Amino acid sequence: MHKYLAENEWLIIEEGFDRDNQKRSESLFSLGNGYMGTRANFEETYTGPSLRGTYLAGIYYPDKTRVGWWKIGYPEYFAKVLNAPNWSGIKIRFDGEELNLDKMKILEFRRVLNMQQGILTRNFLASWTNGKLVSVETERFLSLNRREIGAIRYAVTPVNFSGTLVADLFIDGDVFNEDANYEEKFWEPVSHSCEGRFSSLVTRTRKSLFQVGLALDTQVSCGGHISEAQPERIAKTQYISHHYQLQVTQGEQVAFTKLVSVTTSRDYPPAEIPHRSGEILAEALSSGYELLRSEQIRAWKEKWETSDIIIDGDVSAQQGIRFNIFHLNQTYTGQDPLLNIGPKGFTGEKYGG
Repeated sequence: MHKYLAENEWLIIEEGFDRDNQKRSESLFSLGNGYMGTRANFEETYTGPSLRGTYLAGIYYPDKTRVGWWKIGYPEYFAKVLNAPNWSGIKIRFDGEELNLDKMKILEFRRVLNMQQGILTRNFLASWTNGKLVSVETERFLSLNRREIGAIRYAVTPVNFSGTLVADLFIDGDVFNEDANYEEKFWEPVSHSCEGRFSSLVTRTRKSLFQVGLALDTQVSCGGHISEAQPERIAKTQYISHHYQLQVTQGEQVAFTKLVSVTTSRDYPPAEIPHRSGEILAEALSSGYELLRSEQIRAWKEKWETSDIIIDGDVSAQQGIRFNIFHLNQTYTGQDPLLNIGPKGFTGEKYGG
């Protein structure tokens, strides 16, 4: 592993934050479940170097080839791995000050990818220029058992102040590929709604006409107790959000839970996508975050029972071989014969075909 990461047989650990490593870490700490994958972007706003990306297996776009000089045999188009709607976004503000580690002083930072469990965690302590301190603990996973479900728990604590917390837990469909050959966007809106039980968004790829539907539900707890606070639900073109405004007390933790379902027209007729997205999300909500998390740990335990390679006496080699096995299992589970193992898995863009 890269030298800035600690050696551990089952964990990839980043102690302390160096913005120059952020893009690299976003790749190394990526999550996937064979159906979809997400780079290890921060959930909250980050204006420093970053490549925000979520990728859906089998969803592609025929991007027009662009080269410095044309040669016989070059294809006019090739299959682009698409950056899909951002399902993990969370915007946090305290008394108007936005949580953005690119603009704050970072006092503590730790990011851990648990390869044994398929869970990514992060915690940090940071301050604004006015001296206000905030502590954050995050956890997320892409369910191996329920491949269309992504889950996030995001906990914030105002360490030395009380005030107003504004949080937007959103899905953004207005995304682009950094490697787009002609800077065009590959998605177009289909529908958006905050009616019924869940907020939902449906978007479609241009040319290849794949449809993708996402459904969103959120909860909040304060001081360890489920809050009755209800969000303002916002739905507009290629964007849905749950907007919370809470009065928070110094030292009290506020934890948001965000569950998202992602369905595509590879699996369902386009007309059924909004309904199926809601149905799948409802099943996940009835189970609850803790059960989903337990399922995730059990599923990865079973995966490792048939794919682990043990190396005694060399922690670095053990970590390295498990890292490779982990990403292979994240990229392709063997369940869909129409999919394969992509060159970069779900860790980023580039490479068509």
